[in-house]
Amino acid sequence: MEIETRIRESFDRQSMMKTLGARLVAVAPGAVEIDAAITPDLSQQHGFAHAALAFAIGDSAAGYSALTVMPEDREVVTSEMKIHLLAPARGDRLIARGRVVKPGRRLVIVTADVFAVEGGVETHAALLTGTMVPV
Repeated sequence: MEIETRIRESFDRQSMMKTLGARLVAVAPGAVEIDAAITPDLSQQHGFAHAALAFAIGDSAAGYSALTVMPEDREVVTSEMKIHLLAPARGDRLIARGRVVKPGRRLVIVTADVFAVEGGVETHAALLTGTMVPV
């Protein structure tokens, strides 16, 4: 099965991503991009995107980037994920760009950069680093 088809079919089964209104934007070997609109339901008390939205799409983008380098009979799960909140996530939407830092048979080291988009301008809002475990 083609990598992009595999990733899209898996993404379509994620009810959490549907709940958040997230979209799978791009898939390439070792890299995945996911975005989601910043809506009032996904905002915190100051009107910015809630950190949970940044974490959720960042974790998924990082995880799916790891899945792109796995054999077809393997999946991945998050073992550990850290988030650095860099700036308020103001704007219309968030974009998470996940990528593989170091692939491996037992551990895959990943990262995701999350950007808030306002008026076409991207602001680096969060950086996630983590470990995926092939299963």
